[in-house]
Amino acid sequence: MLGALVPVLLLAPGCGIRATDVVEAGEPATVEVAPAGQRGALLYFVSSSSASRLMPVVRTVSPPEGVDGGAGADTRPSGASAALYLLFEGPTRSEHDAGLRSELPDSRVRAAIELSAEGVKATVSIPVTKLSQAARQQLICTAATASTADRTEVVTVTGTDGVIGPAHCSV
Repeated sequence: MLGALVPVLLLAPGCGIRATDVVEAGEPATVEVAPAGQRGALLYFVSSSSASRLMPVVRTVSPPEGVDGGAGADTRPSGASAALYLLFEGPTRSEHDAGLRSELPDSRVRAAIELSAEGVKATVSIPVTKLSQAARQQLICTAATASTADRTEVVTVTGTDGVIGPAHCSV
């Protein structure tokens, strides 16, 4: 039996594939995910397949070019703060049907996001200290990408009952 394995072992190193070092190829690729002329926000919802796995969803936060915002215009804030308003609205029907949900309370909130030397600071008009870890990460990840498009940015969230963070997005 050992005699049959020796020829195989001797041939294995000679299969023509040589070891190489790591090849640097530059920065990761980036893509535009919002339709042309629109601004997108990256929101994070909880996957129903896992209690703590967050999934990113792209939502449009501004009207297409040529839409003047006349009658029936959206009254939500624009800019980075709009992402938090969209997050608190929860998943759309199609997102929900795809297995996404939110652990944040379904409520109208006042929210603001600002970028400072210490990182991203988000302020919301709800209690935050007793939120589940998944709900906290929904807020932190959405706030981080709303301001900087960088999930590694440190985020502090201030609510009506205290502060969570500074923390990083775990996704």
